[in-house]
Amino acid sequence: MSGKPFTSRRPVTTTTIRAMKRKGQKITMLTCYDATFARLLDRAGVDLLLVGDSLGMVIQGHNSTIPVTMDEMIYHCRSVARGRGEGRAHIVGDMPFGSYQANADDAVRNAGRLLKEGCAESVKLEGGERVADIVHRMTAAGIPVMGHLGLTPQSVHQLGGWRVQGKTAAAAEKLVQDARALEDAGCYSLVLETVPAEVARQVTEAVSIPTIGIGAGVQCDGQVLVIYDLLGLNPDFSPKFLKRYASMGLDVLGACESYCAEVRDKSFPTAEHSY
Repeated sequence: MSGKPFTSRRPVTTTTIRAMKRKGQKITMLTCYDATFARLLDRAGVDLLLVGDSLGMVIQGHNSTIPVTMDEMIYHCRSVARGRGEGRAHIVGDMPFGSYQANADDAVRNAGRLLKEGCAESVKLEGGERVADIVHRMTAAGIPVMGHLGLTPQSVHQLGGWRVQGKTAAAAEKLVQDARALEDAGCYSLVLETVPAEVARQVTEAVSIPTIGIGAGVQCDGQVLVIYDLLGLNPDFSPKFLKRYASMGLDVLGACESYCAEVRDKSFPTAEHSY
């Protein structure tokens, strides 16, 4: 373990996150899908644990986030909440595809389930002006909401694939408009995914709520990565925005190969490992 240990244990709230932008303090967010990682990430001082629908890809093996269900999101949120326990990190639950697009009543009902059954402390949904009314209904009902603009994975088929968004002047201006609409609707923060760094800067300066970037440059108020990507558990996945902080995929492979070899040659277990 390296670096200065994180000592503050005051719980992170939506108010905390907004205050961090005002104070110029960078926000850290990582995806988290189970109790074990929740304990570790909270101990490391991560501000936000995002129970992302990315679990459809990194946990379930789908090629998109679209198949993930509400019940699955609730299950993983609950697991993360148990692992974090009385810790510091704020838990954000993703609203999966189909849980909020039809109407505001569905959105409020499903978001309420993430808080009530999943023990999440806020929810995240994708889209700009088109979901502003839904966000307003949710926040009016007492549900904190994080927005998500740029590359929105639930719309990957509509977007034509995993492509950088906001590359033209018109598209950049639309992102700014969408961000302002989300702020006006009551979002306490928003994710900017896979947009040019200059556009992310414009959005960040245009709103008073924090922006959390992934593939959006250093000018965002915070950053988010998928924990499995950060740890290098899939060596074949290497988008430009990703920095691997470990190569655990190779470590896991080597450890399991050693285990198999020792079981087969009877060098494990020894008397030390026997009762």
